[in-house]
Amino acid sequence: MRTISGLWRWRHNPLRRTSDLVEAWLALVVLLLILVAAPVIGSFVGNIAQDALQQSVRDQRAARHLVTATVVRKLDRSPLDTDPETSSARDLRSRVVADWTAPDGSGHHGAAMAELKSPHRGDHFAIWTDLHGRIVARPLDPATATTHAVLAGFGAAMLTAGALETGRRLIVWRMTRRRYARWDQAWDKAGPDWGRTGTGS
Repeated sequence: MRTISGLWRWRHNPLRRTSDLVEAWLALVVLLLILVAAPVIGSFVGNIAQDALQQSVRDQRAARHLVTATVVRKLDRSPLDTDPETSSARDLRSRVVADWTAPDGSGHHGAAMAELKSPHRGDHFAIWTDLHGRIVARPLDPATATTHAVLAGFGAAMLTAGALETGRRLIVWRMTRRRYARWDQAWDKAGPDWGRTGTGS
C-alpha cells in the first residue's frame, strides 16, 4: 500500500526525478512478485518434495520389515549415555543381545535396542530389519514426510521473497550511488565560488 501511495505521490510532483519514479515502480513490481511468485514457487517446491518424500515412504515400507526379536541377555548401558539424570525417550530403551528371524528365513543373533524398560531373558520386542535381517531405522512416517514437504515449500517461498527484496535493495543502492556521483559532478562544475556575488549563480 505504501508503494502504491508512493507512486501516486511521485506521479505529478514537480520535484520528481526519473530515478524516483523508477524506484517506486521497482518497489511495486517486487511487491507484486513477492505476493504472487513466492507462493507459486513455494507450492511448486512443496509438491515436488511431497511426491519425492511419499515415494521414499513407500520404498522404505517395501524394503523394511517389522520382526519380533527375543531377548537373550541385557547389555550394559551405552557409553554415550553418560548422564544418568537425563530423562528422554532413550530411558525406555535398553541395549540387549537378541535373536530374530529375518523375512528371508535366516536366523540372526546380535545387539539391538529394545523398547523395554527392564528386559529379561525371553522377552519379545519388535525391531525393523531389511529383507536379510540387518537392523535398519524405522521407515519414514507419511505425516512426517508431509511436514518436511510443507517446510520445504515454506522455505522456498521465503528464499524467493528474500532474493527479490535483496535484488530490489541492490538496484536501489546502485541507483543511489549513481545519483551521488552525478551530484559530485554537478558540485565540481559549480566550482568553489558557488553562491558568491558576481559568479553568476
